Amino acid sequence: QAALQNGMERVQLFFLKNKCRLPLNPSLVAKELNIKACSFFSSNAVPLKIALINADPLGEEINVMFKVGEDLRQDMLALQMIKIMDKIWLQEGLDLRMVIFKCLSTGKDRGMVELVPASDTLRKIQVEYGVTGSFKDKPLAEWLRKYNPTEEEYEKASENFVYSCAGCCVATYVLGICDRHNDNIMLRNTGHMFHIDFGKFLGHAQMFGSFKRDRAPFVLTSDMAYVINGGEKPTIRFQLFVDLCCQAYNLIRKHANLFLNLLSLMLSSGLPELSGAQDLKYVQDALQPQTTDAEATIFFTRLIESSLGSVATKFNFFIHNLAQLRFSGLPSNDEPILSFSAKTYSLKQDGRIKQVSVFTYQKRYNPDKHYIYVVRVVREGQVEPTFVFRTFDEFQELHNKLGILFPLWKLPGFPNKMVLGRTHIKDVAAKRKVELNSYIQSLMNSSSEVAECDLVYTFFHPLLRDDKVEGIDGIARHTGRSWVWGPTSGKVGGEVKLSISYRNSTLFIMVMHIKDLVTEDGADPNPYVKTYLLPDTHKTSKRKTKISRKTRNPTFNEMLVYSGYSVETLKQRELQLSVLSAESLRENFFLGGITLSLKDFNLSKETVNWYRL
Repeated sequence: QAALQNGMERVQLFFLKNKCRLPLNPSLVAKELNIKACSFFSSNAVPLKIALINADPLGEEINVMFKVGEDLRQDMLALQMIKIMDKIWLQEGLDLRMVIFKCLSTGKDRGMVELVPASDTLRKIQVEYGVTGSFKDKPLAEWLRKYNPTEEEYEKASENFVYSCAGCCVATYVLGICDRHNDNIMLRNTGHMFHIDFGKFLGHAQMFGSFKRDRAPFVLTSDMAYVINGGEKPTIRFQLFVDLCCQAYNLIRKHANLFLNLLSLMLSSGLPELSGAQDLKYVQDALQPQTTDAEATIFFTRLIESSLGSVATKFNFFIHNLAQLRFSGLPSNDEPILSFSAKTYSLKQDGRIKQVSVFTYQKRYNPDKHYIYVVRVVREGQVEPTFVFRTFDEFQELHNKLGILFPLWKLPGFPNKMVLGRTHIKDVAAKRKVELNSYIQSLMNSSSEVAECDLVYTFFHPLLRDDKVEGIDGIARHTGRSWVWGPTSGKVGGEVKLSISYRNSTLFIMVMHIKDLVTEDGADPNPYVKTYLLPDTHKTSKRKTKISRKTRNPTFNEMLVYSGYSVETLKQRELQLSVLSAESLRENFFLGGITLSLKDFNLSKETVNWYRL
């Protein structure tokens, strides 16, 4: 940092006589550097964050990245390809809320990149939960909740995440963008996800010994799925995500020649990873030009399942977290000190705390069952106490960061997180309430350096979410429209989405999604679909999908095929569809079914519809 400051002071001499028009965006003019705000990033090339003061007195500060050591022409090309994809999607009425930023090569292996405001890398978000944060499911959702505390704001942010994540999955797969770790995937406060750093593309993966580091088709991890679903269980929101991915993929496939022609124009540019026909072949293979839209939908659904099931991606993230530990510590002054608070607060701002205690605990569903602890805070000069609501994990984060801040001080012992059996039960919450109260009494009675530090005062500062919750006697059960689970009134047995088409004497039944399945005991079933063409006395027309585990909202995207039938024959047949739950220790049970008369369908074109079971 000191070397950077010295270097920037030399650059500042340029601005004594000159203003500078920004190469990235010529409409912006800088009059000087803001040297104190300049810093560097911890990736291999150690790029610089340059802060420039806008010549327009009403203009905001200009922040750009300057990078040396990588051929940014490749980044420019990848970003242009993604921009063209976004234009194609928008022309077709599909807005995937892509974040497109500028990049400019200013010389050999050097250039400038636009910094997207109000965004953080996934690594920065995940390591708030420790070096193993990449293996946890909730960091992204809780980070978004911090910046979007009301249900309406969070709903909008999670919707932005669903759409932008779908766009990122398709774009990175088609272009074969590799070296995907949690430092080059970013998330905006508004929920928009985007990728940076395209130094590896067209399938040229980084190697880890003899293994490819990018083992999954694209990055889709369980913490992303947690945001998409609105919880741990699969919901109809994940079905929307799959549909968005498949629709976006099929739209790009229609323009396969455009992308291949544009990339072929760059073969003579000297880019090391775009030098011959084999590099173009990667894109051609990825776009599956010979397949139908339905076949491509099935293909991409299997890629989604493969990526989501890949432990290799999370392990890759974890290795990257370890590699970055030398840069770790508490956030710098301009960053929030606790993961759930957007700002840092102090004794001077909020007033001295006279008394604090864990008052009670409440059961919550947001979206999964958990307990939250109600903390009563009394300050000097305030007649009424304030109440803040904190989870056990948030108390744990406070304790961990106090340990970093005061490594030589003896801090009070923190309650053991490990509990035999289930953790989210009343007995555990009652025991923890007593332990946490004892912990904060000891903490507030310790030395003033610890008890009055900004970290402690930020923890007890009321957040917007504390004002929004029901009274301390109430039990909050948040059931926004995306988070409701279980049988709902008016839903008998759910609905199934089918695509029915006919060509070359063959009937194609594509089982896409099922939503809102109902079971008598309330447990999540293991659904699969079985079909017959009736009449069928010998049961030769039976077809089945694979089994989907523990879900009321399965996505199948599987094709059930009936060959050798004329249109006239099919007009006399009925399609019988049943949904059953596969059980290992008892007989499979019936979840719902429907019979469709094929004479009611125009078999000359594809019919896609939802049908009530």
